[in-house]
Amino acid sequence: MKAIAYYASLPADNTDALQDVELPAPTPGPRDLLVEVKAISVNPVDTKIRRNVAPENGEAKVLGWDAAGIVKAVGSEVSLFQPGDRVYYAGAIHRAGANSELHVVDERIVGHMPTSLPFAEAAALPLTAITAWEMLFDRLQVPQGEADLGQRLLIVGGAGGVGSILIQLARQLTGLTVIASASRPETQAWVRELGAHHVIDHSQPLAEELKRIGIDQVTHVASLTQTDQHFDQLIEALEPQGRLALIDDPAMPLDVMKLKRKCLSLHWELMFTRSLFETADMIEQHHLLERVAELVDAGTLKTTLGEHYGVINAANLRRAHQRLESGTARGKLVLEGF
Repeated sequence: MKAIAYYASLPADNTDALQDVELPAPTPGPRDLLVEVKAISVNPVDTKIRRNVAPENGEAKVLGWDAAGIVKAVGSEVSLFQPGDRVYYAGAIHRAGANSELHVVDERIVGHMPTSLPFAEAAALPLTAITAWEMLFDRLQVPQGEADLGQRLLIVGGAGGVGSILIQLARQLTGLTVIASASRPETQAWVRELGAHHVIDHSQPLAEELKRIGIDQVTHVASLTQTDQHFDQLIEALEPQGRLALIDDPAMPLDVMKLKRKCLSLHWELMFTRSLFETADMIEQHHLLERVAELVDAGTLKTTLGEHYGVINAANLRRAHQRLESGTARGKLVLEGF
């Protein structure tokens, strides 16, 4: 089968950073689906692994943790899907990625695709939808429902993949006042379109930006980027007993003692945890993706596809990696077909 892989950690502009290769087709395990991949999207995790994780024993390492496709075969214990089903999912970090014509994935972390979306638009959703959902409802423990409880959510980095779906979930499924940060006119327009009540510029002091829109403090923070740079400002922005959640990898250690005086809680979100440890509630990601598909088909949520990068090949994937590493991407970068 065709696949895109790498053999050494190299800069994205190096022609060997990602290569077109031929690999044996995978065989599904008892709870696996064998999926014919139709579209993929690219996430920061792809670039981080390419830069920092060298393949073992000279083997080809395949990235890609967002896919939409058609089930071709199922394992002996599969009960949720059958061949011919259209599916979307983010996969598992400890298994081969989905940048290949065929891919195997555990059914417990797969959802049926929204019927209203084509493959490319569906592929933009899984990883970021799971991350945003778990962050909002499991980590920050925001109640679902439209009642206004006086709670205010600050999303730092609202125009990225996770921010783009988090804004929608918070606005459509909760009574939160949603404040999104974005630093460029085009990204500020994007987060407003997605439903943010207020937009601030994270290149400016956050406390001053919040005061500019008439807000002194917030109850919840979702820090999606540059947490170490904003950490002290986020603590200042949070009201006592507030909640701070993050997904990025701070370059410097965070001094959690600074949270004590306000009795602030700190929450990490990593959507791969359930599949990596095969937790007892691993199937919740299946249920979550099924619910997201329902919301998309009802018109409550929309795809966060930002740019279509063409067919799935090494050259286009290298371009997508470079765009993500530039920090200028808006929404999700998607590739489609082989």
